Amino acid sequence: MKKRFQMKDLECANCAAKMEAAICKLEGVHSATMSFMTQKLTIDADESQFDAIMDQVEAICRKIEPHCTVKR
Repeated sequence: MKKRFQMKDLECANCAAKMEAAICKLEGVHSATMSFMTQKLTIDADESQFDAIMDQVEAICRKIEPHCTVKR
């Protein structure tokens, strides 16, 4: 399942790259791209695990950039 999400308060291109790398390593994620310029996250992951993966994605984003959130 492939979905696109709007990011809120993503303030650093380097942080976006770190988030993308960490998200790509999650189990069940086929691919992920984080665009600092458009403030969007595109993620392709197993549909059966999608909600759990998104919980992990949000935790990664908060850890790297505490004020950054994913609009679901």
